[in-house]
Amino acid sequence: MNTPAEWETILKLIAPTGKPWIVMGFADGLGGLCARYQINTPDRQAHFIAQVAHESDGFRTTVEYADGSAYEGRKDLGNIHKGDGRRFKGRGLIQLTGRANYAAASKALGQDFVADPVVVGSFPAAADVSGWFWDSHALNRHADQDDVKAITKAINGGFNGLDSRVAYLDSAKTALA
Repeated sequence: MNTPAEWETILKLIAPTGKPWIVMGFADGLGGLCARYQINTPDRQAHFIAQVAHESDGFRTTVEYADGSAYEGRKDLGNIHKGDGRRFKGRGLIQLTGRANYAAASKALGQDFVADPVVVGSFPAAADVSGWFWDSHALNRHADQDDVKAITKAINGGFNGLDSRVAYLDSAKTALA
């Protein structure tokens, strides 16, 4: 298992323009996430890190740039109350989005992210919810098949940013080799 310092080096190779506080926050928790969620093969790690790199804009943000108003009234995300779109916009390294996802992560991780959604943009929660999301959507099985499209669809609902995700995956495979 890699140390946080080793993970930091790997993450910097994958996304060299990442913000130090995000790279270090992710590196600090990555070993634990890999152990807890069986992200324990080079393919699983490469896919997980690549998706996180894309979703966090190359480790430059833990909060979605948009204001979340596009999610207002999205019942498929559990946004049933006025203001839920902005309140539960994407946060964390995989950009947890929607009241339903925040509630499910709260239940699974034992922290009330619904009452305080902003905390998901800070570490360790930013990393923790991302590992939980990866595991709760059984994404290791797609990583084992090297299926970046299936992973992207599970995370994004479509193929938004697929070229970027593939480029990060190539970089991650090289860095982890």
